[in-house]
Amino acid sequence: MYSVELYNRVRRACHVDGMNKSAAGRLFGIDRKTVAKILKHSVPPGYRRAAPPRRPKLDPFIAIIDQILDADKARIKKQRHTAKRIFERLRDEHGFTGGITIVTDYVREKQRRTREVFVPLSHAPGHAQVDFGETLGVIAGVERKLHYFAMSLPHSDAFFMKAYPAEIAEAFCDGHNAAFAFFGGVPLSALYDNTVIAVAKILGDGKRVRTRTFSELQSHYLFEDRFGRPGKGNDKGNVEGIIGYGRRNFLVPAPRFDSFDDLNAWLEDQCLKRQGDVVRGHSESIGERLMRDLDALMALPPTPYDACEKVSTRATSISMVRYRNNDYSVPVAFAHHEVQIRGYVHEVIIGCGAEIIARHAGPMRRRTWSSIRCTTCRCWSRRLAHSTRRPHCTAGICLKSS
Repeated sequence: MYSVELYNRVRRACHVDGMNKSAAGRLFGIDRKTVAKILKHSVPPGYRRAAPPRRPKLDPFIAIIDQILDADKARIKKQRHTAKRIFERLRDEHGFTGGITIVTDYVREKQRRTREVFVPLSHAPGHAQVDFGETLGVIAGVERKLHYFAMSLPHSDAFFMKAYPAEIAEAFCDGHNAAFAFFGGVPLSALYDNTVIAVAKILGDGKRVRTRTFSELQSHYLFEDRFGRPGKGNDKGNVEGIIGYGRRNFLVPAPRFDSFDDLNAWLEDQCLKRQGDVVRGHSESIGERLMRDLDALMALPPTPYDACEKVSTRATSISMVRYRNNDYSVPVAFAHHEVQIRGYVHEVIIGCGAEIIARHAGPMRRRTWSSIRCTTCRCWSRRLAHSTRRPHCTAGICLKSS
């Protein structure tokens, strides 16, 4: 290959001094055809293939290799062909006589060309992403798993977190209530994974059938819902990053608090402090960019959504009602009556008609005591879940049938 210096001298002699190709060739000791090539390029272009290289041993089998790789896309990753296994099948089943190296090189290049690629995303103000994360913590001296709800606004990277005893529909809805109140408005849209709390079924054309609870929540706040592809967490990468950030920065070491209320008050304070940070790639703080998000949010409705599960059932002859595999007691005056159960995150409320007849801390554990107040004589009754013993009433009035 000729040097750049020679290219410079030849091109100057021809283009500036007006020398013809034959004279330049004699002067620099090169062929006039080489002079013509030098005049077409300012620097040595390097070797260029006129056509792809022929592979006489591999080319007849490329269609078979492509078919194997395409079929692998429908199988689990651990059961897909390696290049070595493809070579062995070509050799044993199709009479391939070449070496393993040319097969390996082709498979590697083929897989590289079909890998997923990404581009940085730009998020318009006023849109949200939602997810749950898990970690361990100590609440009231007991180590337990914490499920924390996170809502992020990708335009500003502002976020809200709240911890719950379990990832259930009540926590999902209560988290939305708390996040909307924290931001002071409702996002235009929210992006979710395909959690069973929101999605009852995914149809063949990709359409989602929403659960009743999620449909009620959406109807109350009127935001648009969007869902990522199944198994593709990067579709909502902003909130996925927030889940990891919150775990590493707020929940390590394991948090210790007397109650969930204390923990959530502390988490809310950390979310507010985070708004003073400047994220890499931005010149404005999170709080400054949050102003554009807040301007785009919709107004809150007059009242928050009633974040509970509603169940209608009948009290048994021993004045008990079953909810989520636990038995909850009601005053004996309401035995055999139709009752309505509202299950909140930390409380179960039982009503009959327009009257609230019992409140229990929830979710209750199996075979634990629950105290209720008799609505007839206003005394306190106490009963063990699943027990058939009648509650004690000092006045004796509440043991009468209604």
